[in-house]
Amino acid sequence: MWGFITSLNDILIPHLKALFDLTYFKAMAVNSAFFGAYALVSYPAGMMVKKTGYQKGLVIGLIIASLGCVGFAMAADVHQYWVFLLALFVLASGITILQVSANPFVSHLGPEKTASSRLTLTQAFNSLGTTLAPAFGSVFILSVAVLSAEQLAALAPEQLNQYYLDQASSVKFPYYLLATVLFSLAIIFAFIKLPNLKQDEETSIADNDSVFKHRHLVLGVLAIFMYVGGEVAIGSLLVNFFKEPNIAGMTEKVGAAYVTYYWGGAMIGRFIGAYLMLKVAANKVLTFNALMVIVLIVIAIVADGKLAMWSILGVGFFNSIMFPTIFSLAIHKLGALSSRGSGFLCVAIVGGALIPPLQGIVADTIGIQLSFIVPIFCYVYIAYYGFKGYKPKES
Repeated sequence: MWGFITSLNDILIPHLKALFDLTYFKAMAVNSAFFGAYALVSYPAGMMVKKTGYQKGLVIGLIIASLGCVGFAMAADVHQYWVFLLALFVLASGITILQVSANPFVSHLGPEKTASSRLTLTQAFNSLGTTLAPAFGSVFILSVAVLSAEQLAALAPEQLNQYYLDQASSVKFPYYLLATVLFSLAIIFAFIKLPNLKQDEETSIADNDSVFKHRHLVLGVLAIFMYVGGEVAIGSLLVNFFKEPNIAGMTEKVGAAYVTYYWGGAMIGRFIGAYLMLKVAANKVLTFNALMVIVLIVIAIVADGKLAMWSILGVGFFNSIMFPTIFSLAIHKLGALSSRGSGFLCVAIVGGALIPPLQGIVADTIGIQLSFIVPIFCYVYIAYYGFKGYKPKES
């Protein structure tokens, strides 16, 4: 569900960009509102989960996310961009609590040496949601054609009112549906029996110990920042990239369907990666994948047509294992500090709020194709983390 909701932003961005006649920079405020919640909510969520336990954290996160979906659907009637952004922030706050609860829970369900494989496997089901969401959004959210400012000015008051009603209904149904599913899951997780791992982490923490003393965690926080920022920036601009005449010249609705391949590649890659990392060291797989992403982005920048399009879509496959791998490497050997470390790692997801607007500015300035140089810098750092930065070493 959180993969589905996160990926749906890739459809909302071109939809709201056209609806409110936004620049790329302003349209990226969708990501700023959504991923900004990670910066503000993650650490408090980590402290809350430390007290309530993982299971109650999951229930609370699902309820808040459900309320955010309801708010987003209701925002359609107001037709104000900032109201949409506020509802997305509430929705993302719930998703943040889910992340803080679920990721360390999965990591501690088995041996430390297979934590990367285990977390990658569960993230593969996250990718199932991200794969289905673009197709879902293209059918429901992009089903009503968005008119330009000139076309809107030419409409009679009755026609304009009907147009806004049609646009509102295009987001109401999917988000009310998501709210229902999330709330149903909250009820299920309130009663299902899960292993109680809270006590396992309640070991004493040395007075002089701190998450900031663990170098591999600190570098991992930056790696998560770079990864989420790079992945979200690319995914957010795919539909508009495919619209470019020298790339594919697709309509928004057709382009949205192709975003499925980006996230579908991530899903396939995670299932493969979950098995591969039982045989190969996780950091080596991370380094290789980061280097492959750099190559594919460079091709997307210098090439045209189908080659550029499929190269950027191929990034999804190699992105697949990065988040769970970085996460598990970063909390390795943290022991009782794992919950706090998880909170800081989830704060780093704010990269999804800061890097996409940066690429938006570059796209507004020199064009959308050249703007993909921004995520290249992100993946260069990730390659470094997989090569050297992951090693546990107290600073």
